[in-house]
Amino acid sequence: MSGGGATGLPEKKPTQKKTSEAPKDLPKKSAEKDSAAALNKMPYDLYIVHGWTYTVEPWQHTLDIMKGNGIRVKMLHVPGLTEESKKVFEISDYVAWAEKEIPDGAVALGHSNGGRILLNLCAKRPEKLSQLILLDAAGIYEPSAKKKIVARLAKIGRPLKKVPLLNKAFHRITGTTDYSHAPENMKKTLVNMIESDKSLDFAKVATPTFILWGKKDTTTPPRQATMMYEKLPNAELKFYANWTHAPYISSPEELARALTTLIKRVQK
Repeated sequence: MSGGGATGLPEKKPTQKKTSEAPKDLPKKSAEKDSAAALNKMPYDLYIVHGWTYTVEPWQHTLDIMKGNGIRVKMLHVPGLTEESKKVFEISDYVAWAEKEIPDGAVALGHSNGGRILLNLCAKRPEKLSQLILLDAAGIYEPSAKKKIVARLAKIGRPLKKVPLLNKAFHRITGTTDYSHAPENMKKTLVNMIESDKSLDFAKVATPTFILWGKKDTTTPPRQATMMYEKLPNAELKFYANWTHAPYISSPEELARALTTLIKRVQK
């Protein structure tokens, strides 16, 4: 393992995994990936499943840079979030949605809750994607008092306008600004998403996976990146010193550069 001492990752027996502190090298192509010709026939080079947000406008600067670099990106609109829906979603609903929206053999990125969705998709169908990219992804279940309280309040629909500490906790868990403004169906959906992490089997995600993570992420902290890396059978991990949970806001140019280089290497 390269970079183990720098990142604080435990020493492991030799595998195809690698870690590094900065974006110097990108992962070697896996024999399991589709050919470059097949990838180039895709209508888009990269499909993105965004996180728990009601707008993708903050992504625009990153997407514009990638477009200028010749990378064709499709930002998918997640039902209940950036696509209106009154439904209460289970993780299986989102897996079925992603399976339909993303073509077989594609390269797909999941940010935060989007990473959770794609992890569950690849656990079900490891061959679905040629490459999975996890960006500060959710999916690691870590019980906490704050999550339990937020979950209970979500179930009963109690507003949090007058409970600033719990409102802040919800913000840290989901990335949304005000729990009280979230539709009732999505409050319940959030509970379902967190609960689904209990049964997510990382060992089934044989899809080649590249994990990008910000060291300043306080929503899904770096320790979760390490846990995810250890659980996934075919993953590589790279930390970025100045990235927060939303690097498309904190470091859009660096994120666009990292993704552009990665996509171009995958296509070679």
